[in-house]
Amino acid sequence: MNKDYLVRTIEMDCPLCNKIHAIEERKGTTQAIIKNEVVDYEQVYYCCALSDEEENDFVPGGIMDENLLRARNAYRVKKGLLTSDDIAKIRSFYGLTQSDFAALLGWGDVTVTRYESKFIQDETYDNIMRMVYNNPMFALGCLERHKERFNPEKYAKIRKSIKERVVELGNLYLKRQEIESLYVNFEEETDYNGYKVLDIEKLSNVIGYFAQFMDHLYKVKLMKLLWYTDTIFFGRYGKSMTGLVYKHKPLGALPIAYDEIIHLPTVKVVEDIINEDICYKICPNKEVSISEFTLKELSVLELVATKFKNHRSKEIVDYMHMEKAYKETQQNQIIPYTLAKRLRELK
Repeated sequence: MNKDYLVRTIEMDCPLCNKIHAIEERKGTTQAIIKNEVVDYEQVYYCCALSDEEENDFVPGGIMDENLLRARNAYRVKKGLLTSDDIAKIRSFYGLTQSDFAALLGWGDVTVTRYESKFIQDETYDNIMRMVYNNPMFALGCLERHKERFNPEKYAKIRKSIKERVVELGNLYLKRQEIESLYVNFEEETDYNGYKVLDIEKLSNVIGYFAQFMDHLYKVKLMKLLWYTDTIFFGRYGKSMTGLVYKHKPLGALPIAYDEIIHLPTVKVVEDIINEDICYKICPNKEVSISEFTLKELSVLELVATKFKNHRSKEIVDYMHMEKAYKETQQNQIIPYTLAKRLRELK
C-alpha cells in the first residue's frame, strides 16, 4: 500500500476486536492484476486501532466489490476505455435507465448493467457508447432503429429527451470540433502536450473546478491556473493533466484554443467592465464533483487553487513571468513540458 488518506471515522462493530468503536475509513493506492495486466488503483479499507493482530486492516464484502470495480476501471483507463462511471453518465445524459440504454443500442437487456458493475466492454462496444454521447443525432438514429423495444410512451419520452440534447449541444458539438481541429497537429504524445493527448472532458472539469473554487476568476488568470496545473502534474507524474499545449505570450503561458475552451459546458462567460476595459469573467455553469478527479489530480488542483486564490490576474502573470520555463522560451514558441521540472515550488 502506497501513501493513503483518511476518508472519515465511523462507529461500527469491528470484526477484528469484536467491539463497537471508531474505525478509520482510509483510501490508498495499491495494485491488482486485471486481464494479465498490473494496474494501480485506489482502494478503500478500514483500520482498527484497538486490534492486537499484526494486520489491523480489513475490507468488508461490499467494499471489496467496490474496490474490484475500481481496479477494473483502472484497467479501462489504462486501455483508453470508458469506466463504469463514464457509462452511467452517458445514459444519464439522456435520462436512460440501464435497460433503456441497452435497448436503444439493440443489446441484451443486462449488457449495460454488467458493464457498470463488473464486465469490461470490448473496444467496439466502447466506441458505440462514445458515439451516443458525442453525437445526439447518432443516439436518435439508434432509437429509431430499435423503437420496437419501447412502448409508445417510453419511446416518446426518450425521443423528446434526445431531441433536447440535439438542440442544446449543437453549438457545443461545433465548439468541440473547433478545439479538436486546433489540436490536429498534437495527436501524438510528445513533450509539447505533456505526453498526453488532449482530454476535453478532463479539461472541462478542471476549468469547472477552478470556477467553483474562485469567486473572481477571469480569463487571463484561468489560463495561468491551467498551465500551473498541467506543469506541476507533469513534474510529479510524467504526464500533463489535460493535454493542453501552451505558447509563450506577453501575458504568460497561453494554451492553444484559449478562446474556445472557455465555452466548455462546466462554465459560462460573463462580460465585465473593469477600468473601462472589457474583461471575461469565468463563472460556474454546472457543478463539478471532486469524484471526477483522482487523488493525485486533486492534490495538484488544491495546491494551485489555494496558492493563487487571492492573486489578481496581473499578479499571477507577473509570478509566471519569473519562471524559467517562460524566460527560456521566445514569443509564440511552444513551452515544452520538460521545463516544468524547473518550476519554483508552490507552498
